[in-house]
Amino acid sequence: MTNPESPPLILALPKGRILKALRPVLERTGLEPAPDCLDESSRRLRFPTSDPSLDVVRVRSFDVATFAAYGGADIGVCGADVLMEFDYSDLYAPLDLGIGACRIAVARPKNAGDVLPEGRSRLRVATKYPAIARRHFASRAVNAEIVHLHGAMELAPALDMADVIVDLVDTGSTLRANGLEEVETIAHVTSRLIVNRVALKTRPEEIGSLIERFRAALAVAA
Repeated sequence: MTNPESPPLILALPKGRILKALRPVLERTGLEPAPDCLDESSRRLRFPTSDPSLDVVRVRSFDVATFAAYGGADIGVCGADVLMEFDYSDLYAPLDLGIGACRIAVARPKNAGDVLPEGRSRLRVATKYPAIARRHFASRAVNAEIVHLHGAMELAPALDMADVIVDLVDTGSTLRANGLEEVETIAHVTSRLIVNRVALKTRPEEIGSLIERFRAALAVAA
């Protein structure tokens, strides 16, 4: 039961395509945020919801896990790619929401030959996922020199900045438009409900209730 003196729990949601895909899930939970939360043109970052004990903050998708891990949010929604990249021990991911499906992939210029020519053990990789890329290539005994970019990875091979890229891929149309081809899938990605472990211990009934509302919303859609 909610303590009326407790501050509202904070739910961190990502901007962009995941937020749009999440809308019907939120509607089924009954936890509808203020209408301008779903309006990308809104300058507000914190919003009330239909439940007075819960507020929403809207942040960059890459920042949701950090907000939750450091206590800025009690619960959140983010892609499995973010969890793989940051690997925060303070987070618990109880539910796969099954939305925002895509994949982390390795891509190279078309007709470029082998990604790693025989006898070569070093590869220059452009990516916004340095930890994932290093782990992936290290498992193949390849030393990945990371070119850390936050966008426009597809330009890097053509400008001789990198041999390959590691990026999030949905349809692959952006790769094709920039003369690249997908050569390997590192991981399939969907969005997860994440919880701050400290919040789960200190406010277990409230957090547990939120998890169950999301679980029920997924069951309705199944």
